Amino acid sequence: MALKKNPLPVAVVTGAGSGVGRATVLKFAAEGWRVALIGRRAEALAETIALVPRALRKNLTALPCDLGDATAVTAMARAALTRFGRIDVLVNAAGNNIPRRSLGELTRADYTAVMDANVTGVLYAVQAFLPTMRSQGAGTVVIVGSEAGKQASAKAGAAYVVSKFGATGLTQTINAEERPNGLRACCIFPGDIDTPLLNKRPVPPSAEARTRMMQPEDIAACVWFAATLPARATVEEILVRPSRPWVG
Repeated sequence: MALKKNPLPVAVVTGAGSGVGRATVLKFAAEGWRVALIGRRAEALAETIALVPRALRKNLTALPCDLGDATAVTAMARAALTRFGRIDVLVNAAGNNIPRRSLGELTRADYTAVMDANVTGVLYAVQAFLPTMRSQGAGTVVIVGSEAGKQASAKAGAAYVVSKFGATGLTQTINAEERPNGLRACCIFPGDIDTPLLNKRPVPPSAEARTRMMQPEDIAACVWFAATLPARATVEEILVRPSRPWVG
């Protein structure tokens, strides 16, 4: 594929319809980047685009995609590269969890759904954009993991923990294999963030508890930091937690 030339850098952001993914789109768009918004629901992607100043919306494109479908991910990557001609940063912010999450009640279907969103889809996206990043000799992959990918917790649940440890391993693999090709990867390990995913907890946190949590834009700032460091530097991990955690 002959890549188009454009001075504006390109970010592809999964999970762009809400939470950290949406905040990341808003950050990169405000900084003048071209952005491909990836998510399951076209209407949610449109809502994100509507939050961007009108003058900057020409730099955005929405590409609805089921990240658990390898064929769909390949088609999405082809569409993004056709639209923008290159990719500088791939941000994997899509995530999922389920209410019935303990070992004793976790079903195979729920386990598969969490793994598809949190690690399998990340792998598919990385593989889809990898040839272009290699041909460019540059590219940054940022994976939004979780502190549950550092230390298991009953609060997060079995499937989520396994998926986030998988995301940690994938980040390390990218760095181990792709450094000679000019690629780098960072995994962000957030503690509690006030996002819609909290509503899938068996007992969602109270409004008061949410006020103590980090906000999506806090994690977007971490993504921006990892993505815009000089190419000579790689920040492999960022562990970020609320300064005043809720106890109660």
